[in-house]
Amino acid sequence: MTDTATRTDWLSICILALVWGSAFMFMSVALEGYGPITVATARTALGALVLLIAMPFAGQGLPDPQPGLWRSIIILGLLTTAVPFLFLSWGLQHVPSSFGGLAMATIPLMVLVLAHFWGDERMIPRRAAGVAVGFCGALILIGPGLLELGQSTAPLAQLACLAAAFCYSVSSVLTRKCPPIAPLTLTALTMTVGAVVLIPLMLWVEGVPDWQGIRPGGAILMLGLMQTAAMNLLRIRVIQSAGSVFMTLVNYQVPIWAMIYGAWLLGEDLPVRFYIALVMILAGLALGQWRALMGLLRLR
Repeated sequence: MTDTATRTDWLSICILALVWGSAFMFMSVALEGYGPITVATARTALGALVLLIAMPFAGQGLPDPQPGLWRSIIILGLLTTAVPFLFLSWGLQHVPSSFGGLAMATIPLMVLVLAHFWGDERMIPRRAAGVAVGFCGALILIGPGLLELGQSTAPLAQLACLAAAFCYSVSSVLTRKCPPIAPLTLTALTMTVGAVVLIPLMLWVEGVPDWQGIRPGGAILMLGLMQTAAMNLLRIRVIQSAGSVFMTLVNYQVPIWAMIYGAWLLGEDLPVRFYIALVMILAGLALGQWRALMGLLRLR
């Protein structure tokens, strides 16, 4: 890994943001023809299949036995694929796809809080201020919906999207404590764990899926093959080249693209509070990560 990002790394970051930002749109489209468990399962299983095939081509196999390794893989498999994919798929049935992207923007803020208690990153005043600003933005995002709790499904769907973000946040902190393992192998095995959990659940609840046409079927294929498999391969390449801190630049772009896709391509009517929440969440994120962000922007 180098300490300087190349032009290819910057291009890769932009591609990751463009593609990951569209994931919420594709999930909403896939839900037009399939149930939420099927969407989550297909995405996970297709992603796992591609990454397992990629492992031998990358010269990687199953990891050597280490204390606690498989326990970490199982836990991370649940927290990075099975559970959050289910939450998102169910939630996006009842809220705009843009909401999913905005909810994901809270992940780094949650990580700052969790890392204070579970990791070695202290909550200095600047980070605390960033978390406060960002969570105020999240409250603006979901506030009106909470007043309707018990009257409609939308508030629960909003909370489901935020619960998915929380799962990703916990997994991010736990990944740092995982025994050493190649990133591609870890990603492939955690997705496999998710698929093993989700496939029986899908068959039990929603049955064997049929082809529902090019629009929802194509959306599922895009989710599994592009957003999940191909972009994870690109993510690993960027981390190996420029580092995991550099990857955090994606967090600032994904919610913006999610809103653009939702408004322009799906015709979603986004309330003003979505834009206010976006500004506040990103401002809080920038404040909380200010030193790292300034260091990244000075890279040549």
